[in-house]
Amino acid sequence: MKTLVKLQVNGRVHELAVDTRAKLAEMLRDDLRLTGTHIGCGTGSCGACTVMLDGETVKSCCVLAADANGQEVVTIEGLSKPGELSTLQQCFVENHGLQCGYCTPGMVLAAHQLLKDNPQPTEDDIRHAIAGNLCRCTGYQNIVKSIRAASGR
Repeated sequence: MKTLVKLQVNGRVHELAVDTRAKLAEMLRDDLRLTGTHIGCGTGSCGACTVMLDGETVKSCCVLAADANGQEVVTIEGLSKPGELSTLQQCFVENHGLQCGYCTPGMVLAAHQLLKDNPQPTEDDIRHAIAGNLCRCTGYQNIVKSIRAASGR
């Protein structure tokens, strides 16, 4: 069964007929081709699918696409202008806060939420904010360093 969903994604309004069982992550990737939203565990444990929904981070693999009707979504692709990096994204590059990159979109959006709420976080604040995002490659040190660097700009 399908339902009509109208929402704003990265500043652009979309109207889509989606399966009532479809997850927001699936709709973003499959219907809108926004493949920066990664699906890792499918249960909300890894954070790879993190997006902003009406200004708050959510695990998009745990949100039905139909429940996002009428809301605003920001994905990793929406944090900066096409072909450019946001300050936070640039700090991840400069401070080697990524390796394989699978967790990076979710990690950056979690950090974006933190810096929006707390522009000068402590290391403990940063570690708490990214605790719902798992990374198997970096050991988190350079991710924390990247977020601290962004907080200083």
